[in-house]
Amino acid sequence: MTLNSSSVDRIFDVSALVSAEDWAWHQRALDFGHHHLHPHIDNDFDAKHFRHEIVSQLGKSGFLGMHIAGYGCAGASATAYGLVCHALEQVDSGWRTLVSVQGSLAMGAIAHWGSEAQKEEWLPRMARGEVLGCFALTEPEGGSDPAAMTTFARRDGSDWVLNGTKRWIGLATLADVAILWAQTDDGVRGFIIPTDTPGFHAAEITNKLSMRASVQCEITLTDLRLPDSARLENALGLRGPFTCLTEARYGIAWGVMGAAKSCLDVAVERATSREVFGRPIGANQLIQAKLANMLVEYQKGMLLALHLGTLHDVNELTPAQVSIGKLNNVREAISIASQARSILGGDGITSDFPVMRHMANLESVRTYEGTDEIHTLILGRELTGIPAF
Repeated sequence: MTLNSSSVDRIFDVSALVSAEDWAWHQRALDFGHHHLHPHIDNDFDAKHFRHEIVSQLGKSGFLGMHIAGYGCAGASATAYGLVCHALEQVDSGWRTLVSVQGSLAMGAIAHWGSEAQKEEWLPRMARGEVLGCFALTEPEGGSDPAAMTTFARRDGSDWVLNGTKRWIGLATLADVAILWAQTDDGVRGFIIPTDTPGFHAAEITNKLSMRASVQCEITLTDLRLPDSARLENALGLRGPFTCLTEARYGIAWGVMGAAKSCLDVAVERATSREVFGRPIGANQLIQAKLANMLVEYQKGMLLALHLGTLHDVNELTPAQVSIGKLNNVREAISIASQARSILGGDGITSDFPVMRHMANLESVRTYEGTDEIHTLILGRELTGIPAF
């Protein structure tokens, strides 16, 4: 049996459906989580502590920007990347989020839209974890309508001068570089901003009840001046950030099933070990019905993620298909976590088990990279051809 195997693995053997190389990535990520993340995660969540030193270790393991080819990146398949997201989120959504922010969003923006010089300058160091990035799109007045962003970049000779505010930006107080999107007279453009640039200020949002082992921030730009060489050369319009968001949403579809599996495994173990009325609670039909329903939804979510990975690996994945994965899998992961909590009874709300932590984190995942409502409307538009935003 492989690391972290369970009765769920025996019923649904994911390794039989992917290549040996892709599965090796999954096992490597499980091992990384087991040794580097799991021993500390409950204390880190309670203490609102982010282990910055882990970033370089993620880089050494090849997980940062792993699906990007060249520039010191692993060039792994999309399916392998998804399996790594699944493994890391079995520990905590915050660590999958870091890999997503660094690899899919920050590095992805440079890889997709940057000049050759920008790729050579930033991607190798980011892949090694020597440089940490953040991705600044969302603003305080609403993340679901990026076209209405008020952050503005104006030309001043050969430079750009930026003013505005971004909110809920992961890692911004720790990042060495920010990929930031702003309106210009020509449309939305992306900029690569070293965070020590005068006029850049990031403040951590500290009153969170979710994602407490991660860092989310508000960024304020005050007359921040950049040379034109900091502009993402090939990005103009919302297609730039949306391409990055699609990649991040793809990773989420895999990752949340990792959180769901963690909750399901705990529920099965508790159902077979805890006795009430002289027998294990798993001997009751109602408990078995809950477990069976959780397993069915987990398997469906994994099959959906695998299908998305197969499409992605042959460059046929569409944003609408990713919306299906993000909408369904986050929704079902939250349901699985909730049912697991009920099986654990009162103990389910304690830090003796990871379930309540996963539940809290998944509420954040449900909101970022497109809410349920936004993905529902994306699919409605695909079906009818009529935008209802």
